[in-house]
This record gives sequence, structure tokens and C-alpha cells, in this order.
Amino acid sequence: MSEHISASTADGVGRITLERPQALNALSYEMIRALTAVFDAWRHDPEVSMVVMDGAGERGFCAGGDVRELYGYTTAGHVAEALRFFRDEYRLNSAIAHYPKPVVAIMDGITMGGGIGLAGHARIRIVTERSRVAMPETRIGFTPDVGGTWLLGRAPGELGTHLALNSRTMDAADAIHAGFADAFVPSERIPHLLQAFAERADPGTPWEIVMLFDETPGPSALAAARPWVDACYSAPTVSGVIERLRAFAEGRADGSGRADAAASAYAAAAADELETLSPTALSVTLEAVRRARSMSSLEEALEQEFRAVSWFIGEHDLHEGIRAQVIDKDRNPRWDPPTLDDVPPTLPTRVLSEQRHDPIWPEREATARS
Repeated sequence: MSEHISASTADGVGRITLERPQALNALSYEMIRALTAVFDAWRHDPEVSMVVMDGAGERGFCAGGDVRELYGYTTAGHVAEALRFFRDEYRLNSAIAHYPKPVVAIMDGITMGGGIGLAGHARIRIVTERSRVAMPETRIGFTPDVGGTWLLGRAPGELGTHLALNSRTMDAADAIHAGFADAFVPSERIPHLLQAFAERADPGTPWEIVMLFDETPGPSALAAARPWVDACYSAPTVSGVIERLRAFAEGRADGSGRADAAASAYAAAAADELETLSPTALSVTLEAVRRARSMSSLEEALEQEFRAVSWFIGEHDLHEGIRAQVIDKDRNPRWDPPTLDDVPPTLPTRVLSEQRHDPIWPEREATARS
């Protein structure tokens, strides 16, 4: 068991807490292995009828995978170790999604990247007024993974495309609207919810108990933005998205009615942001989310993400993005290639299709090919 994971059972409830608050409970490989062992042990344990996941501290459930650890692997040429990290993490994501017992994830505070891989595929996903939910991979020259493309591809309209390309952070209302969460429970009521799980009376289900504490989080800014987001982010290329955002912000063409000042400013800021991010990461991400929409299973999306990851870990932009945002923190990455025009049009399809390493689930791939 990792020192950064605590697991206990009482009154039929298995509780897992991420215990690394000084790093916003970021996932190390050791933590992934420990979590896998706990879920495996409880799968057939008659003393556990449901599982609750939360994070220590008040700042977040899980800020994502430990990118410093990943940076160490990739810069030292330890590709096998990096691939092992992702393989085991994705298998854990799948195991949570198909767990035979209800899994409740409490996404209080920051829940991003790898945190979405844990919580986003749980049976019941709870957010609070402190929740900040995102797939922020494009900020480090990377692409959404941990099943993120599966969730993004199923968000209403083009909201998932916007969330993916801009690494946009969602509050509780946004997360529920986009399909990343199911219920809103104020943080001060979480201890009472946990107590209710322990004291539940048959035939009360976990969902019925959650509904006793569920409240309305308020309006979603993301939902309000959907008309112009759909109009702009449906462009076939990232360059086209930026062009439409500029036109909308300037009142030249919106396709969704006249823009108000707030929407214009929002669109302009989104365009500005896209022009600062990795052209390669943006191009691959757009294609990945769109391909994920037609996939039939989470595992199919995870396999596609693994093919992308297998390519990105050897590329300049991921190393440079982590360096600029996490290591040196100068916030001044130098992308290569530097512009969208320099990204070969065929690159995204090649990255997402090329099987550089053995798949996560070889038997599934063999069945698909046959």
C-alpha cells in the first residue's frame, strides 16, 4: 500500500482517500498500483457493498497524474516506464467504469486530468461549490487521455471540443451540464453524506441517498455559451475554429444571433488562448475528440489515447510544455512546429492510428481486426 493512499472498510462502505494534499493528490505510479490493488481486493469482498473515493485536504480531489514523474521518465529516456504508467492507469480507469459495486467519487476542489480518469468513470460523481474540473492537457503540449476523449466526445454539441482545445475549467454547474458529474452537494454537507452511506437502510441505494443531499448548483455559463461555441468549434480545423471565434467576437459572423459584450469577450479570449498553445497538441486533440464520438466503448477510446500517448512521450512539445508550466514555470513554451500552418494535415490521423507499442488490451484489438 502506498503511503499516499488510505483504504478502510466499515458498515459495508469501502473508502479510498488520496493522501497527497501537498501535491493536490497528484497520482504517482505507486498510487496507481495501490489503487488497483484495493479495487481488486474489494471486488469480491462480501464486507464491501459500495466504494467511496475522495481526496485529503480542502484544495482538491486529484490534480491529475504526476507530470514531474512523467517528465523524469521521458527526459531520461525511460520510455518503458512511462508506457507502464499509462497502461496501468488506463486499466484502472476501465476497472472503475465497470466495477460490479457502486463507486461514488467526491470531486471536491480541483479534479483534473488523471483525477477525471478516477472520478469521471465512477457510477456516481459528486461536485461541490469548490469543484474545478478540467482536462488541461493542451496547456502542456499534450492531449486528453484517461478516457477524457470518451467524456468530451459525449458532451452536448461542440462543448467537448471547446473544453478539450482550450483546457477550459468547469465549475459544478458546467461539469454536470457537460456530463462530467451527476450531482451537486455543498462541501459542508459531505460529512453528513458519508455518514448517511454508513447508516443507509435497505433498500436505499447510494443514488437515492445522494439525492437526499443534492441541490441545484445554479446556471451553467458553459450551457449559455453553447450556441456560439457550436457555431465556432464545428469548424473542420483548429485554424478554422480560431477564424470563426475572431469573426464572432468582432461581430462579423456569429451564426447564432447577435453576440453580447460578454460573449464577444469570451470568444476573443478563447481565440487568443488557442494561439498560445501547442499547434501539434491542438491538431491531434481536435481529431481525437471527434473520432471518440463514434466509438462504442471507453476501452476503444483508451486504446486510441494510448496510441497518441505513445507518440507524444517522445516529442518535443510535451517535454517543453511540462518544463514551461511545471518545472521552470516560466510560462513561455517554445512549440515545435510553432504554428498551425506548419503541422502536416495528415499528422493527427497518423498519431491516432499508428500502433507503436502493444495495445492495452491485445485480445480486444485482435477481435476488432478479425
